[in-house]
Amino acid sequence: MTRTVRKAVITAAGRGTRQYPASSAVQKEMFPLVDRDGLTKTVIQIIGEEAIRAGIEEICLVTQPGDERVYADYFRGMTEETFAAFAGKAWAIEAAEQLADFGRRLHFVSQDSPEGYGHAVYQAKGFVGDEPFLHLLGDHVYIAANERCCAQQLIDTFDAGGFDAVSAVQPTPERLLHLFGAIKGRAADGREGVWAVEAIEEKPSPERARSALRTEGLPAGQYLCHFGMHVFPPAIFEALGHHIDRDIRVNGEIQLTNAQEFMRTEILAPGRYAACRIDGRRFDTGIPYGLMETQLALALAGRHRGEIVESIALLLAEHLAPMARKQG
Repeated sequence: MTRTVRKAVITAAGRGTRQYPASSAVQKEMFPLVDRDGLTKTVIQIIGEEAIRAGIEEICLVTQPGDERVYADYFRGMTEETFAAFAGKAWAIEAAEQLADFGRRLHFVSQDSPEGYGHAVYQAKGFVGDEPFLHLLGDHVYIAANERCCAQQLIDTFDAGGFDAVSAVQPTPERLLHLFGAIKGRAADGREGVWAVEAIEEKPSPERARSALRTEGLPAGQYLCHFGMHVFPPAIFEALGHHIDRDIRVNGEIQLTNAQEFMRTEILAPGRYAACRIDGRRFDTGIPYGLMETQLALALAGRHRGEIVESIALLLAEHLAPMARKQG
């Protein structure tokens, strides 16, 4: 079967200010994490492998000017000198082959000025061409709760037909609305966990969400919020271009969420933009707490789960013992 979604765009042009001072030495997308298979990888590799598992053939990284060399060097695999150092270590040779395979899929575009998330996505217009594409955030790690990875769940919804664009969402409590774009949806006939999108807003206030973004069927205080991945048609670039040409900004930046809503209302036919619930979780490695949480989640979902659970139990016991003695 011909793949409907062959390309992915991953934005990795952020300055990583929330991860300073480490981000002044290395891009936050290059921070190391131990993945579920027990291998130590960079954040961007873990995210890219999510796309590859979903059938993506080509990946475009949107980077800061000059950063493409850092990524290209990392994803080229082993040099002859390194290969000699790992002689006899089959696991390392296999890991290097995976890196090289990833590298062969890579394309780069740069965001020459930091003008916002939507502006970064727009730089990939030439790479995408006239195809639908998967878009992922360069600092979000996705962990599925079932055998299908999160990106595959999203693409499967798109492949089922009936929609030109699909955004992944997750029911999210009202207290977290300040972190995410929110979507109002109307249940799609016969498709559980899929909604036709009726409104999209970036980080609405609780008052605004209660009045305009309630989705029928969700518990009180819950809203459909962006999961950090989308399947977009090329029309998203028309919407982004509309905002760039007219210098339409929010908080001084060209935003993706505004372009999504413009595409939905002004470009796509009515009812052709969908949201689908993902069975999994998203983790933001771009903030210190989120990076720690991501590593813990990967560890608990991975091959070393037993050892990690035992270690956590021991650490908690050591932490709680002084408290217990004080209370006693």
